[in-house]
Amino acid sequence: MAGRNIGVAVDFSSCSKAALRWASTNLTRNGDQLILIHVNNSSQTEQGAMHLWEQSGSPLIPLVEFSDPHVTKTYGLSPDKETLEILAQLAKQRGVEVFAKIFYGDPTKKLCESVDLVPLSCLVIGSRGLSTLKRALMGSVSTYVVNHAACPVTVVKENM
Repeated sequence: MAGRNIGVAVDFSSCSKAALRWASTNLTRNGDQLILIHVNNSSQTEQGAMHLWEQSGSPLIPLVEFSDPHVTKTYGLSPDKETLEILAQLAKQRGVEVFAKIFYGDPTKKLCESVDLVPLSCLVIGSRGLSTLKRALMGSVSTYVVNHAACPVTVVKENM
């Protein structure tokens, strides 16, 4: 049986790290590919990188490159030590190939587009736990993705 492409939406917040930990513990198995999906909105991005990969996102970035600060700086990222440790442990102990893919634009739309572009078998996303009022006013990325993504989506609460 071929491995699956498991996507995990990451913004390096505590809730996205909870989603990453949950996926690595409960979902991945030997032979799978775990693909970190990160979306830079246009205000965070160098114009050159954004224009180059605006439609299809960056190429898949292997873990060894994603762990290199010089490489991640090219993409406008600085992954934290905890995230990199989770990924290294997952690759070593579970036999999972780890990649990252960077998209540029609106996180709600780009996360949904990533399902077809990568392609992903499933997507795991963290929840910030907004109150009903804040969710109604600001919108919820996880709610949008659950309702619009073309694959199964798991939402992980931060305190899981």
